[in-house]
Amino acid sequence: MTGRRRTIADARPGGETVDVRVLGNPLDAGLAAPDLPPPVPGGARQGSLFVPLLVGAAVTVAMGAYGRYHTPTGIAVNVAGFSSPLTVKVWLGTGAAVFAVVQLFSAMAMWGRFGDSSPSWAGPLHRWSGRIAFLLTVPVAVHCLYALGFVDTAPRALVHSLLGCLFFGAFTTKMLALPKRGLAGWVLPVVGGVVFTVLVGVWLTSSLWYFATFGVGV
Repeated sequence: MTGRRRTIADARPGGETVDVRVLGNPLDAGLAAPDLPPPVPGGARQGSLFVPLLVGAAVTVAMGAYGRYHTPTGIAVNVAGFSSPLTVKVWLGTGAAVFAVVQLFSAMAMWGRFGDSSPSWAGPLHRWSGRIAFLLTVPVAVHCLYALGFVDTAPRALVHSLLGCLFFGAFTTKMLALPKRGLAGWVLPVVGGVVFTVLVGVWLTSSLWYFATFGVGV
């Protein structure tokens, strides 16, 4: 719409007529509205998370399928000084959970939950604690999938297997979402919270159960 023309009588003596243009939408007339932000296409923010979610779901399903149909070997990862591969898995999982807690508190510091500003150490601590936690989970996943497989013979084992597969899918989603621009402000905190919650669930159904059943030992 470029406007519509109408003729009105000038208030000056003689009743001269002048043409005036009544503008419709200023954006339609090629004029900028400096006090209005540019429109944001609906659904752009949610749509940008589709690929990370899809890839994360694929990782979860692929790990579950491999664990289900792979023939367990009984042994995969062992470290000198530990009594069995199972204790290695238990303690590596505990270490991952500890660093996950560190990452949680460093993230809260980054978001100003402990003060008005983010301390300079919060960012590096958050990144490195996350990296170490993930690296500790890799041999645990290798042992679970290769040596034990997807176990569903008991409720605890079934929940542990499901959470283990879900953790790597959620972690993949988080890593793919990090470089994305235009995401809503709640996306990364929610995805990070899911990763943390699932990892704690993995620890509760594995390491804590082991300590409560067999005692704390190596």
